[in-house]
Amino acid sequence: MTKPLALIIDDEPDIRELLEITLARMGIDCYTAGSVNEAMVQLDRHRFGLCLVDMRLPDGNGIDIVRHVATNHGETPIAVITAHGNMQTAVEALKAGAFDFVSKPVDLPVLRRLVETALKLDKPASDATDESREGELLGKSPAMQSIRRLIDKLARNQAPVFVSGESGTGKELAARAIHSRSPRAEQPFVAVNCGAIPQELMESEFFGHVKGSFTGAVRDKAGLFQTANNGTLFLDEVADLPLSMQVKLLRAIQEKAVRPVGASAEEAVDVRIISASHKNLPSMVESGEFRQDLFYRIHVIELVMTPLRKRREDIPVMIDHILERLAQRMQGTKPKVDRAALRTLYEYPYPGNVRELENILERATALCDNAVIALDDLGLLDQPAQNGDALSPDNSPTLPPGRNLEDYLADIERRVITQALDEARWNRTAAAKTLGISFRALRYRLEKLGLDENNRTTDAESH
Repeated sequence: MTKPLALIIDDEPDIRELLEITLARMGIDCYTAGSVNEAMVQLDRHRFGLCLVDMRLPDGNGIDIVRHVATNHGETPIAVITAHGNMQTAVEALKAGAFDFVSKPVDLPVLRRLVETALKLDKPASDATDESREGELLGKSPAMQSIRRLIDKLARNQAPVFVSGESGTGKELAARAIHSRSPRAEQPFVAVNCGAIPQELMESEFFGHVKGSFTGAVRDKAGLFQTANNGTLFLDEVADLPLSMQVKLLRAIQEKAVRPVGASAEEAVDVRIISASHKNLPSMVESGEFRQDLFYRIHVIELVMTPLRKRREDIPVMIDHILERLAQRMQGTKPKVDRAALRTLYEYPYPGNVRELENILERATALCDNAVIALDDLGLLDQPAQNGDALSPDNSPTLPPGRNLEDYLADIERRVITQALDEARWNRTAAAKTLGISFRALRYRLEKLGLDENNRTTDAESH
């Protein structure tokens, strides 16, 4: 079996020798270069599985070599060696196409993990790259093809990625796709909603704690960084982090180490950071709500998720995929969609994007008769306002400020069903008839909305 081949580019002989010995012990053959010109000659002569380059060279800058390798040897991962604490240079290198970075003085265990990860890029991609395993990242629209191409590129490096887009566009799906295509695919993917963690528990949740560090800490507990070690940590709604936590997160990312609450020493962690938010992070930086230094650290490369209304040509294939999945989950027949319903689904603006399409189809699947989804089953027709529903000037329903679309739709559905049940004195058979749905569909909705526990046993079917 042929040994991997690496190119070490550094003008300090002692550093070159240290790196060469370290890589040789890992079974890697090495060539070395002390300048930009020497490096270019070696790159022309050999195909390398990895390059390590110092940022300061006597006849140029390591960034020049990074750009050359990214342009002319795109299959070769290149990592940069930076001065300790010089994160601005590291971020610049990542944006230029570097795979990763390591700081001086070189931490050999960190270097070995970096090398192992980089060499995995030469292995054939797993079947996780198959489009069918990417959930709703489906479609042949130019927008989705562009997103998938960028995901392919992002999977080949360790640069922090910021996924932006409206709620429901599939930001977590994109993060999972990057992870599943990367050398970290066999390691953990840990997702956390930053807005869902109580502020007083954030440090413990992210970095862990030791037994006795605070009231209730009855045992040692690993944090999210430790759980995601060697894998990917997805920070959803990162804009919701308080400023005090932003400082600690920045340090953990820069130092590649965390200190559990109550611990006396830091623990090294190797985690790729992917973050996301539907908020305008640059404007939050301007207003002082989000730290500029953290923004530049997590916003190295941006992946913008296109809203569903701007890629309508993908809607039919997504409908088919979602209905297939729902049928398998509910162990039923996959329903068909009649022409009028399909036209409405195609023209609807989807303020909740893919997540809203899923909710519409799940509701329609439960309500439809004879496994055919009709227009009335979609629940998209305008309804008069009830109990404070917000109305736009044209008298059509709009989402009230601060409301989650899924919860808002569930509230409307709950009120309509409850009203029908009250009018029928909680006779579910009569209520189902009033609502124009089957008894089975009503029972499904009652269970999902949590209304079944409150029903009064006056149902005709119980007699």
